[in-house]
Amino acid sequence: MSQDPRHVPHKMHSALELAVTLLDLPLTAAHLEALALELTGPVRALIAEALAAVGDDAPVVYAVAAGTAEVEESEFAGCLQRVGLDVDLDSPAATLADRLRSTQHDVVSTEVPASTTLGITVRPGSLACWRWWLGTLGVTPSNVTVEGKSAVGTGSCKGVTVHLRGEGVPDLLTDHAAARLMGVLVQPVAP
Repeated sequence: MSQDPRHVPHKMHSALELAVTLLDLPLTAAHLEALALELTGPVRALIAEALAAVGDDAPVVYAVAAGTAEVEESEFAGCLQRVGLDVDLDSPAATLADRLRSTQHDVVSTEVPASTTLGITVRPGSLACWRWWLGTLGVTPSNVTVEGKSAVGTGSCKGVTVHLRGEGVPDLLTDHAAARLMGVLVQPVAP
């Protein structure tokens, strides 16, 4: 059985198809595909939690001096989380970071230095994913700049200032016509 994470949506689709057949549910192929894609992230998180609970790979939490501010740092299921020690975990930025981390599988890291400021790094797999991140976090495509192998921009979501970094996005933007058509590219990207 392959351990390639790209196969998870296909395995999820097969499992859902079997369950729908056994339970004789009135779902179409489009419903199954949408469910498989929607459930892949949460299922990956559940699997990672179960593996961490079974092994000795439980999340490690420790305080780190980052410049002048102290932060609590933890890593779980391949996602790095940093929260300022003086930031309330119920603050708007911490709540938004937690929601995005737990529901979106392409989140690489989150950083919450203040109660209304969130830094988030994502690794979108397609232009459609990148467009979703821009729209969800209120980042205007004209405000996005390319820095090496990442695209960065600032937006606002639910009263939180969001600094978005998309790893690998410049590689996705190489099809300029498609990127402009999808509204994720306003100016040409330098080669």
